[in-house]
Amino acid sequence: MLSKYCRFRGWNSDGVPADWKLKELGLDAIAPTRFLNHYTINQTRTLYHLGGRTMYGIEFVPSDPVLKLAYYTKLAEQNGFDNVWVTDHYNNRDVYTTLAMLAANTNSIKVGTGVTNPYTRNVAVTASSIAAVNEISGGRAILGLGPGDKATFDAMGIEWVKPLTTTRETVQALRALFSGKKVEQKGDQVSLAGASMAFSAGDIPIYLGAQGPKMLELAGQIADGALINASHPKDFEVAVKAIKKGVESAGKSMKDFDVTAYACFSIDKKPEKALNAAKIVVAFIAAGSPPPVLERHGIDPDAVKTISGAIAKGDFGTVLGTVTTDMMDAFSIYGTPADCQARIDELTKMGVTQIVAGSPIGPDKEKAIKLIGKEIIGGK
Repeated sequence: MLSKYCRFRGWNSDGVPADWKLKELGLDAIAPTRFLNHYTINQTRTLYHLGGRTMYGIEFVPSDPVLKLAYYTKLAEQNGFDNVWVTDHYNNRDVYTTLAMLAANTNSIKVGTGVTNPYTRNVAVTASSIAAVNEISGGRAILGLGPGDKATFDAMGIEWVKPLTTTRETVQALRALFSGKKVEQKGDQVSLAGASMAFSAGDIPIYLGAQGPKMLELAGQIADGALINASHPKDFEVAVKAIKKGVESAGKSMKDFDVTAYACFSIDKKPEKALNAAKIVVAFIAAGSPPPVLERHGIDPDAVKTISGAIAKGDFGTVLGTVTTDMMDAFSIYGTPADCQARIDELTKMGVTQIVAGSPIGPDKEKAIKLIGKEIIGGK
């Protein structure tokens, strides 16, 4: 039992719930028969927004212990969430190991990278890793892939070149590997010389993490969905147009494409608590936003410069004090359940088909998950 492992390893001191809670949620070690049987009946791909119903996802960062994330994921599943997305960063716990544990301790929630990148791993290794997660989960894996950011790759000594081309060629190679073919691909950035998989990958949807118009258009052309770091209808007015252009150029339909708002989300019954929890995340989003985005939302660029300078100095008092209501409105979904529902309704009218509750989720993650489940997902 996982709970015994928790006690033996002393994970409770790191914030993992007590073993009685793990038992209450049904968290267990890997049960091969259960998952093989589940895989047999779930090989057919599931559509993401059947009947127009809004899908709900949740993001976790594996800076927390994996067993703690397993607890939260099981809780999210029990509260009606459709997807869990786990970030991939070199200084946190490995994303695929984390996803395997989450998959092994859940039954229905889909598990995805949110997002990995085409630079830190060879494409064949990425294919093998996500395919193993797909097998363990019974066909519930999703591969979220994005170009990443230059600062991270600089720190790792990796050259960040031609992100659009690299992403396109990576998806092409992944599709071929997933099909079981022996892949011969000579691309500008991604090449394979006869690589193939030794086991069946199953059907794995690919989502692109996309922000700019060219990457959004590419997502429409070659992906099953787009993970868009945005929370405001104005941003999706721009994004959906670019996605639609790509979808139509590939002869596809928008009804088969998942437009995902990967949002800074903070919910609490007390709005000031939700606001305060989200402020630091919004500050970093504002500091990293390009001028056209700031202009779109009427945000003072001088205030953003102040935030950026304060972040560089570690002066977080100034950071939090400079975050404005306009910034909160532009870069987050926050407040009471009614406040959050109002923004979600605005986004779905713009064509958003999945809402991801990203960091911080709320001032108290466990309470926030239950609140979203009861008041938003279950409130429909």
